Amino acid sequence: MNTDIRKKYEYWCESPVFDEATKAELRAIAQDEAEITDRFYKDLEFGTGGLRGVLGAGSNRMNIYTVKKATQGLANYIIKNQAQEKGVAIAYDSRRMSPEFASEAACTLAANGIKAYVFESLRPTPELSFALRTLGATAGIVVTASHNPPEYNGYKVYWEDGAQITAPRDAEIIAEVNAVTDFGAIRTMSRQDAEAAGLYEIIGKEIDDAYMAELKKLVLHPEAIRAAGKNMKIVYTPLHGTGNVPVRRILKELGFEQVYVVPEQEKPDGNFPTVSYPNPEDKNAFRLALELAKKVDADLVLATDPDADRLGIYAKDRNGEYQVFTGNMSGLLICEYELSQRKAMGRLPQNGAIVTTIVSSNMAKAVADAYHVTYIETLTGFKYIGEQIKFFEQNHSYEYLFGFEESYGCLVGTHARDKDACVAVMALCEAAAYYRQQGLTLVDQMERIFETYGYYKETLFTRTFKGADGSEKMKQMMDEMRKNPPVKVAGYQVLAVRDYQAGTRTDCVTKEVTGTGLPKSNVLYFELNGDAWFCVRPSGTEPKIKYYAGVKGRTGEEADELLAGLIGALEG
Repeated sequence: MNTDIRKKYEYWCESPVFDEATKAELRAIAQDEAEITDRFYKDLEFGTGGLRGVLGAGSNRMNIYTVKKATQGLANYIIKNQAQEKGVAIAYDSRRMSPEFASEAACTLAANGIKAYVFESLRPTPELSFALRTLGATAGIVVTASHNPPEYNGYKVYWEDGAQITAPRDAEIIAEVNAVTDFGAIRTMSRQDAEAAGLYEIIGKEIDDAYMAELKKLVLHPEAIRAAGKNMKIVYTPLHGTGNVPVRRILKELGFEQVYVVPEQEKPDGNFPTVSYPNPEDKNAFRLALELAKKVDADLVLATDPDADRLGIYAKDRNGEYQVFTGNMSGLLICEYELSQRKAMGRLPQNGAIVTTIVSSNMAKAVADAYHVTYIETLTGFKYIGEQIKFFEQNHSYEYLFGFEESYGCLVGTHARDKDACVAVMALCEAAAYYRQQGLTLVDQMERIFETYGYYKETLFTRTFKGADGSEKMKQMMDEMRKNPPVKVAGYQVLAVRDYQAGTRTDCVTKEVTGTGLPKSNVLYFELNGDAWFCVRPSGTEPKIKYYAGVKGRTGEEADELLAGLIGALEG
């Protein structure tokens, strides 16, 4: 075993900085060199998305010490920027240790003279985005690992605009976190002392009520909800997460009376006992919801992930079968509904814009062009969509209309600056009610959208690289693809290569090199003929390389065949 790793392990086992439970956990693996190496070969990285990792003792794990280290770095950054007076809002989800991590973060902030506003119980990530803007806080923290498996937890940082931190602030905060090398020097105080000093304040109902009020302002056709609300049946599962209370509340207050919640998945549970992977992108997560839907003959089946920023859906077709919608499909259905109804009501602004990511469906551009609104692409990650809203407001350039990404996240309105499954549920159910009045199911409407714009189909697959050498393998793969980009894939010609790390787009025909106009990121994007494409990037939160691909066909069957051929070539 590397001597540095052994020294770090022994320090954690012996130092008075760490509690006895931590030491006992580590002593229990004294003979397991592979486990010791994995826990200590590096410090859990505070990346552009914050922390995310497996729960446990060690420098490469999520625990109270790595959380306090991240918070001390954030506090140092806030103080350096003289922004400590406005405080920090903190929310957390249903995962194991989430309440404890939230409280430890609050106590570290308090010990640095920064007030923490902590939700009384678990809340969705988008409500944290709303809360810090409502409170006028400097920053926000969400303790969540989103849709990761049960052994994970995480920690995301937001700034005063309500979006997750972006460049250059992310790098500046990362530098402050990395500069905290002595766990013994991290400041903390008891919650009791922090509350007595007025530096630890519990928040809840007032923020909840204000959040609900903002969502209701976004309804376009309340009359359609009134007409369909008594009869339209909705099955919903929060997948043991934070969505249960706010999603049921907004649907009830809008007038949807027949909402059935999957009983086995209603209560928060960080062990996620009914799902191995609590992700609405995974069809297996819908097993219990679909069973209930068939029992009650539901029209819609909805699932939100543990921190309620992603929404997955099934909708019943005319034959009584339940059809799954991808994140692109549900996002584009809501987008088309919002734009078409705003246009019909005379509420579509001349400077309107929709924002999406480079790995989302190319249909988004076709929809934007049809409604004569500006189409803007960002790097992968909703924080970049939230950042665009900030730019629109600062520059008085565009009016934000809608944003979405392929990974089941979207945002109607600007009350939050992150994807919001609560508002997505609201908008989708409103759209279902409206189309129901036209004699259409959501499956019918999706088919109409395909007929109008073309049969765009997309998918992704991943390759996992675990362990100490995993990151090096991923780097080698990306380097090789940069040096030797493909010329043809599955019969498609590569027309252009976008290298977002170099910031270049190279036309493969003319050899012209232009800029991408986006921040630098380790992403390769290949434009193919026929409006097809594929994209490769390392995940920012997991030891995986992600491959995204999209095609356009004249029919759904043709699009499926083209996509299968493209994916087969990439996997081969």
